Amino acid sequence: MSHIVTVQEAVTAFADWKEPTDAELAVIEQEMPAILADVDLVDAEIAALESNPTELDARRVRRARRRALAARVALLNRTDGTSLTGDAA
Repeated sequence: MSHIVTVQEAVTAFADWKEPTDAELAVIEQEMPAILADVDLVDAEIAALESNPTELDARRVRRARRRALAARVALLNRTDGTSLTGDAA
């Protein structure tokens, strides 16, 4: 009979090492308005998909999409001059 051994200690042995740095937390905090706007957009899209979409649902999605875009533009304007990862077309 084989014994099942937990690997929790092996997995969590480096948990302190995997914590985000202060610089990474600062970047997350700076991006939070855009992240929250994206979450609101997904919520509006889900609400529209859960039932027969109405004109009100379409307006909610459009408004959420505009807010998400505005948050991304504001984020890019704040970080203008700094290096961002990824390619922009």
